[in-house]
Amino acid sequence: MSSPDDLSFFLHGGDYNPDQWLDRPDILEADLKMMKKAHVNCVSLGIFAWSALEKQDGEYDFGWLGDIVDRLYENGIYTDLATPSGARPAWMAEKYPTVLRTDEQGRRRLFGERHNHCLTSPDYRRKVREMDMKLSERFGSHPGVIMWHIGNEFSGDCFCPLCAAAFRQWLKNKYGTVEDLNRRWWTSFWSQRYSSFDEIDPPSPRGEMSNPSMRLDWRRFSTDQCASFIRNEKEAIRTHCPDKPVTVNMMWSFWDYDYSVLAKEVDLISWDCYPRLRAGNYLTEMAEACMNHDYMRSLKGRPFLLMESSPSKVNWHSVNQLKRPGMQLTTSLLSVFCGSDSVMYFQWRKGRGGSEAFHGAVVGHDGRDDTRVFRDVVLTGEALERISALKKQPMEKPKALIVLDQQSRWASSFVQTGLRDHMDPVEAVRDHYRALFKMGIRADVRDSDADLTDYSLVVLPETFMFRDGFAQRLREYVNGGGKLLVTCFTGIVDGDDLCHLGGTPHGLTDVLGVRDPDLDALYPGEENSMVFPDGRAFPIREICEYPEEVTAGECLAVYGRDFYGGTPAFTENAFGKGLAWYLAGRTDEKGLDAVYARVAAKADLKRSLDEPLPEGVVAVRRGDMALVCNLGGEKRELELSVPRTDLLSCHTSKTFALKSGACLVLDVSAEKEGTGEEEKCTR
Repeated sequence: MSSPDDLSFFLHGGDYNPDQWLDRPDILEADLKMMKKAHVNCVSLGIFAWSALEKQDGEYDFGWLGDIVDRLYENGIYTDLATPSGARPAWMAEKYPTVLRTDEQGRRRLFGERHNHCLTSPDYRRKVREMDMKLSERFGSHPGVIMWHIGNEFSGDCFCPLCAAAFRQWLKNKYGTVEDLNRRWWTSFWSQRYSSFDEIDPPSPRGEMSNPSMRLDWRRFSTDQCASFIRNEKEAIRTHCPDKPVTVNMMWSFWDYDYSVLAKEVDLISWDCYPRLRAGNYLTEMAEACMNHDYMRSLKGRPFLLMESSPSKVNWHSVNQLKRPGMQLTTSLLSVFCGSDSVMYFQWRKGRGGSEAFHGAVVGHDGRDDTRVFRDVVLTGEALERISALKKQPMEKPKALIVLDQQSRWASSFVQTGLRDHMDPVEAVRDHYRALFKMGIRADVRDSDADLTDYSLVVLPETFMFRDGFAQRLREYVNGGGKLLVTCFTGIVDGDDLCHLGGTPHGLTDVLGVRDPDLDALYPGEENSMVFPDGRAFPIREICEYPEEVTAGECLAVYGRDFYGGTPAFTENAFGKGLAWYLAGRTDEKGLDAVYARVAAKADLKRSLDEPLPEGVVAVRRGDMALVCNLGGEKRELELSVPRTDLLSCHTSKTFALKSGACLVLDVSAEKEGTGEEEKCTR
């Protein structure tokens, strides 16, 4: 049976909602013709179709879905079949009220919206399991169904009595005794000590919201509830379909759950990418999108699926700007070169009503296939077919690792120091990723459980929490020859969100040659500076650390002013066979460029394309091809040292002109470099 891994081509298609058009067979017929024209080979089907699949309790109707799956397959289009658990029908909320969520104030929500369901509710789990088993029985062996899509963008919490009881049981399982919980939650503060697990309620504005250890455990519990819910669905599907992969579409820099935990429950990682593309300079937004691509790829260390993207605009963005010419192809191919085996859209056809009636789609309300958006999708489909050889080529593992640890991120968000409500490390991770991205250097983005062995560089941007054993693994990594860059606000608390004793960054004071830095916060409009010996100076803003003691190493740059002016802001220290850098504050883009000019060279990191690239032009390599994109605001001229073939245009040259937002795919296989000859190129 086919799965995405078995196929020799990239998936191209998107969310398809024929249940919204069952009264218009002419539209369904037109869809098939236009899908073939757009080079669509896969659609996601049935994501929010529960009310059409089970109109009343136990009254199932899969006939229309079977007809659609059959027709798609007959026309060469595979199905990513979804379970409809992302939204329940009204009759279910009326008959089984526990399926609806309860908010932090203890109020049961009314029926409406998607994702308004309790992940603990036995009634909801039972109804979901029944639906999934029947879908699996009906479609599990269908040759057109190549994978299963569980729910949709899992998110949010429920605070009902069932969830509160489940939380107490989760705490019992974790701590064993309430005395151990009291110790690790530091409940002696504010007389919060518990004498029984039964006294504990979920964090709420009506009760306790200030204990960061409690709030951290609630996030872990919520993640485990979601993981358990996914397992419930996966087990139901497996009853009749044991051999087709299961995925869950994840989201951009998501906060609610720890994706490293959810990733263990699925066979394929997929996610939904909607960058805010402001016309002109796309570098910052696309660097952040690629950071998320690499995070998703890193979750399993293998290609992922781009499950949703927009071919035009995004209706829930605050500014609904159309994609400018060239950007549909460029954003799509960037996802592929960062590790996606698909380009999928939300959605195929715009609905006539509902909250997303004006969200971008391949086919608009006019039903035409000669629009600019449709032509852009056709162009993308053609490009994916031209580079399909990449699908079976192994992806080279990046030599740089940037740590983005979700549990540390939660703890940072709860902390009351520095800049309250602005300590989330995602921005710092994005900025450090962008510095490497601009240089054409690939990076994994993983949590602190990652095996450090094969990396040339490990970066810890504001990694507030060091869980048990992490500091020792970092020490061994550097001692054995690794290169480590540590920023401010790192190694402060343990896995229970209790402050480390005995010096910070915990376990790394001798590795860095820096001990007990004190965190300073700057008001809006205030700044310090990071000054290099050659006079170059870059701003330090928002937060920075004043190192109380520098015990070893070389000072590479100093603070420019204030009472700690002249003290180290950027240091380098040799430890064992390796090197460790300490960056004391948040600096700007050019400041990080200066930092990484040294760090990347010392770590001997290789670029995707060993050519000088104009400002705003970036390169990302996958297999024996390199994608070169102009993400700047103006036209750029690319001058290569040897002639290379653009596999999109079949043109071979040493010189290429790139408009803003444009891209090309260069053949960089060793046996073809520098020949100056026209290569065989299928168009």
